[in-house]
Amino acid sequence: MKQVVHAAVLTAALGIVSSPVAFAQGGSTQAEIERYRQMLQDGNPADLVAIKGEGLWKAARGPKKASLEQCDLGLGPGVVKGAYAQMPRWFADTDSVMDFESRLVHCMVTLQGMDRATVVKQPYSREGESATDLEALTAYVVEESRGVPVAVPQNHAKEVESYRRGEAIFWYRGGPYDFACSSCHSNDDQRIRLQDLPNLTRKEQGQRAFTTWPAYRVSQGAFRTMQWRMFDCFRQQRFPELKYLSPTSIDLITFLGVNANGGKMDSPAIKR
Repeated sequence: MKQVVHAAVLTAALGIVSSPVAFAQGGSTQAEIERYRQMLQDGNPADLVAIKGEGLWKAARGPKKASLEQCDLGLGPGVVKGAYAQMPRWFADTDSVMDFESRLVHCMVTLQGMDRATVVKQPYSREGESATDLEALTAYVVEESRGVPVAVPQNHAKEVESYRRGEAIFWYRGGPYDFACSSCHSNDDQRIRLQDLPNLTRKEQGQRAFTTWPAYRVSQGAFRTMQWRMFDCFRQQRFPELKYLSPTSIDLITFLGVNANGGKMDSPAIKR
């Protein structure tokens, strides 16, 4: 099954690459990239990652030999449907704002008895490797929110504070090139290589960007989570390495999520 899916991806990719005339005669570059994505979507390898994640979610694992089926993602213990679309959010049991991945790790530690340091040691798979457990579990849970409107809450004072910090991070300039998130994502019609950069200050573009992550990246042969997306943005800005599950990462995801409220989740998606 896995070989069939990868073959479909490769065939679709070659179909685009072998037809450069399409870029010159068939409309804008962005239109052709969108057509490329649509061709790949039917054979999205993230589907297999989500299947693996569902098995992990329901399996009795860790020192406590427990599953994650009683994990409370904000809608009550065991409720997965639509939960991802309402995160990050404040949780009373930790008195903190948590995104999905930080809440997942919390459940693995508290419900299954796993060692936190071991769980987060390698959160991201390397290019071409099988998805990590954290990536697979994320793929499963985000799939359960496909088509659900984003509704990241701002009801608790700490949720509001997280949003405000995330907004400040988005506009903060620094590093050797004096970059900020906004350097790439606060203007219209900007592009890096063949990739249009969404203007995240515009509602529609912000919704589209947020709702299509996590995603499978064809160029890396890997499933990538929202935490990875933040990590890689910091890397490209030449900022110090963004720590996995750091408050900074969660605040920035909160900012992006609140701005995307109302958009419908369409993830796991597929990216070039």
